[in-house]
Amino acid sequence: MMSKFSLCVYCGSRMGLDPAFAQSAVDVGHWIGEQGGQLVYGGGNNGLMGLVAKSAQQAGARVIGVIPQSMVVREWARKECDELIVVETMHDRKRIMAEQANAFLALPGGIGTFEEFFEAWTWKQLGYHNKPIGILNIHGYFDSLIAFLHNSVKSEFMVGPQMGLINIGTHTPTLLEDLQAQHLALTHSNDLTNYKNI
Repeated sequence: MMSKFSLCVYCGSRMGLDPAFAQSAVDVGHWIGEQGGQLVYGGGNNGLMGLVAKSAQQAGARVIGVIPQSMVVREWARKECDELIVVETMHDRKRIMAEQANAFLALPGGIGTFEEFFEAWTWKQLGYHNKPIGILNIHGYFDSLIAFLHNSVKSEFMVGPQMGLINIGTHTPTLLEDLQAQHLALTHSNDLTNYKNI
């Protein structure tokens, strides 16, 4: 069992148009450091990924980056990570990130962020883990996605309890505190799960 709160953050390798997106990455990194926690992320040095890692380290957090060798070759890796784990495949990357984390958080990003978030959510639904999952909906970035998900429930391709597996918030400290509290509650109830058979 990990001794400190370890948050896996999925986010873009670009900054995005709205300055609030960059500020959200900085705020999340600072919060992790202020809590004496640990950041687990995709190991990149660009965009929101680089910002969340830099701000977390500046605030005193330990940072674990997990990145495929192909991206290291392209010089996309953040070498300043406290631990940079280089893997061969994207599947290995996501599995190790999940193993190292107590909870997951999606910030604004592109298809890589979406894919990572949906996989963590799917794994939770299938019972491979019971770790909290959050979406930080900064300036309505995820509004259309959330509406689409609710439409999936309405169309009976999903059910309401599946939506209940994720935490959606617009206020950074509140959402992060909720994820941390859920992790602690699960830890105290011994409801800990792993990633066998993934």
